[in-house]
Amino acid sequence: MCENPLLLPVALYPDEFAERYRKAGLWVDETIPEFLENSCTDYAENLAVVAVSHQKISQGESDLVARLTYTELREQALLAAARVRDAGVRPGDRVLLQLPNIAEYLVYLLGIFWAGGIPVFCLPAHRASDLIHFALKSHATAHVFSSYTSGEDFQKLHHSVAANVEDQQNRRMVGIDASAPFDLSKTPSHTISQPVMNTERARKSEQVAFLQLSGGTTGLSKLIPRTHADYLYSVRQSVKICQLNCESTLLVVLPASHNFAMSSAGILGAMCAGSAMVFAADPSPKTAFALIEQENVKVVQLVPPLAQAWLASAAKRQPNVESLELIQIGGAKLLPSVAERITPVLHGKLQQVFGMAEGLVNYTRADDSDEMRLHTQGRPMSEFDEILVVDDHDIPVAEGESGHLLTRGPYTIRGYYNEPAINAKSFTDDGFYRTGDIVRVHPTGDIEVTGRAKDQINRNGEKIAVDEIEDVALMHPKVYDAVAVGLPDPTVGERIYLVVVPQADADFGESPVAEMRNHFAKRQVTPYKFPELVEIMDTLPLTNIGKVSRRDVRAAVLDHVLQAKEKHA
Repeated sequence: MCENPLLLPVALYPDEFAERYRKAGLWVDETIPEFLENSCTDYAENLAVVAVSHQKISQGESDLVARLTYTELREQALLAAARVRDAGVRPGDRVLLQLPNIAEYLVYLLGIFWAGGIPVFCLPAHRASDLIHFALKSHATAHVFSSYTSGEDFQKLHHSVAANVEDQQNRRMVGIDASAPFDLSKTPSHTISQPVMNTERARKSEQVAFLQLSGGTTGLSKLIPRTHADYLYSVRQSVKICQLNCESTLLVVLPASHNFAMSSAGILGAMCAGSAMVFAADPSPKTAFALIEQENVKVVQLVPPLAQAWLASAAKRQPNVESLELIQIGGAKLLPSVAERITPVLHGKLQQVFGMAEGLVNYTRADDSDEMRLHTQGRPMSEFDEILVVDDHDIPVAEGESGHLLTRGPYTIRGYYNEPAINAKSFTDDGFYRTGDIVRVHPTGDIEVTGRAKDQINRNGEKIAVDEIEDVALMHPKVYDAVAVGLPDPTVGERIYLVVVPQADADFGESPVAEMRNHFAKRQVTPYKFPELVEIMDTLPLTNIGKVSRRDVRAAVLDHVLQAKEKHA
């Protein structure tokens, strides 16, 4: 725990870079709370959000969909801010925000900001092990959830997390149930709290605004500190490139807390342009296609597995999606064979998006050739983005060759939150972030992703650390060793494949996968991280040169599995 919990343990942009970005007009002295207030005021009469409301569900209303103008969103968010303050949250306090794609997500997002809190973005799928980690690492003082979120008893989950926080850090973490109706007899204060001075930098706009989650390559997710200035620059630049305006109705089908859904151009981009946001209760083609037709949706963001599901469903349903103008696909590499079907089937123009919550975002542009839109993941959105492509020894590769992608720029972080050891490996001495992606750069400046250097599984756009899967597996009393790999799958991108070497005389019965999934459930692991395929082996295969590093073993295991599949095909 840091000595002063308000002085956040983050790496700042060096003064010379901060001054450069300010002088160029990239960073302006506006905070996210101010940005949100200005959007709600400037577009007061515009429709802001269409979404299922858990408050309406809790009150037993017949019409469960909320339709809020920007004025109504502001009023609701001020009530949420008052509730957050009444719960004891003070400026600078970290707040776990764990809500699905419902109206209250946006209401409480604004409310936390306007109460002066620092949101820590969590997924509804996160369970105790993840939430305890986030709460302890960030010293969170509150947890916002909804009792009506499916899949778990969230009241019980909160109490479990809070009890662990009290045991380990001897402090209280309050729960705030977003499904509880507001007391409309109370007139909320229209005072919007300003950000607390939570770093050594004096400017409010250069303070930490929120904490996002990394995909995680060495265990549980790391926390990513984003500042008001850097994030708002990325949002405004994204709005410009994506050509959003007040008519660009956005369908939010991906988890709203994802960086892609939040800012590329996403939710904050829609608010910047004054357009409406339609939150889908689930990402299924059936739900999404109905909303696209009903709400005249113009823009949607998808990950490749979801795009493939939409294509397959559209071929059968023949939905009316003629309003779609822009289909953004990111989160994982989109295969050209899939990319070429997007516009003919789903009507909207394809835009590939390749980015990361740590910063760098690349887009294909509206005037790009079909070759670039179908076969590359776009180019950096800012002329101030710096790109290096290097070999294993950090030496730049020849032009057009593949190598490790390193980057720094006006919206790429200089370090993870309170992670000095990881930062030493993840960032170069001169501030370049090691993305873990293997890329090659075309003469046009467009980037083509050719692989990943980091060990993680990309399932439906969720990045899952293989180390975390293996660590949990090794806690099973029958397991001697275990290796997790991502098995290519056309539906979800990659499935979690776990190879287990049992202890002597251990018996996993007829269903090793059920045994291991029950074990993961008992360890309170988030369900999307459960192994989907489990194979028992007497020993782990070695590489052809006898290496025993876990990365090489994983590669050998994957090769073994793929060869076996080919034999049985």
